[in-house]
Parts: sequence; structure tokens; C-alpha cells
Amino acid sequence: MRFILNIIWLVLCGFWMAVGYVVAGIICCVLIITIPWGLASFRIAHYALWPFGRTIVAKPTAGAMSFIGNVIWFVVAGLWLAIGHAITGVLLCLTVIGIPLGIANFKLIPVSLAPLGKEIVTTQQADYRYGYR
Repeated sequence: MRFILNIIWLVLCGFWMAVGYVVAGIICCVLIITIPWGLASFRIAHYALWPFGRTIVAKPTAGAMSFIGNVIWFVVAGLWLAIGHAITGVLLCLTVIGIPLGIANFKLIPVSLAPLGKEIVTTQQADYRYGYR
């Protein structure tokens, strides 16, 4: 089922959302000081292409620098990517087949607003390491 949802996701919205993250990552990597945000953007772009079967968890070692970095990211690109996820999620929820995809889009909004201090893991890893389910 995850494979089918990922294929539908890729066709309907995953590709375009990943393109948005890649563009933000390229812009951040051009400016030398913002390379950490660019790398985080590329990591999220990979997740935005194929999200089902993976989840986002907070890194236990993230500290104050991640918070400061997330504030800068929010101003530079996070708000615009979150708006893209919100609009896409609402549009996908207008159809019955799109409801799980819309919910997945809404789950991507927090990480699009604050990507630093987050880690993308498979759902099996999250179950094992963090006791999710």
C-alpha cells in the first residue's frame, strides 16, 4: 500500500514539492553561510519525493543553534514552503483518493518550517528507537 501511495504522491504533488525544496537548497548553497540550510533542504526534498514508509523525528542532540537556525530558515524559505504544503494539502483533500495525500502534506508543514534538529528515519526505525506507534 505504501508503494501505491508513494507513486500517486509522486505524480500529484511530490515532484513539485521536491522541486521547491531543491530550489531553496540551491539558493542556500550559493550563499556560503547558509549551506547547512541547503543540506537540510535537500534532505527534505528527498523525503518529499517518497514520504510513505518514513517519518521525521527530533534529534535528541539538537540544541539552541538548531533553534536559531530554524528562525532564520523560517524567514528565508520555511514560510513559503509551508504555504505550498498547506495549499496542496487542501486541494488534495477535495477528493477521496487525495485525503491520505493531503494529510501527508499537512504532516510535512512542521518540518518545512523548522528542518534543523530533525532526522528522517524509516517507520520501522522510529518504532524501534523511539517507541512510536
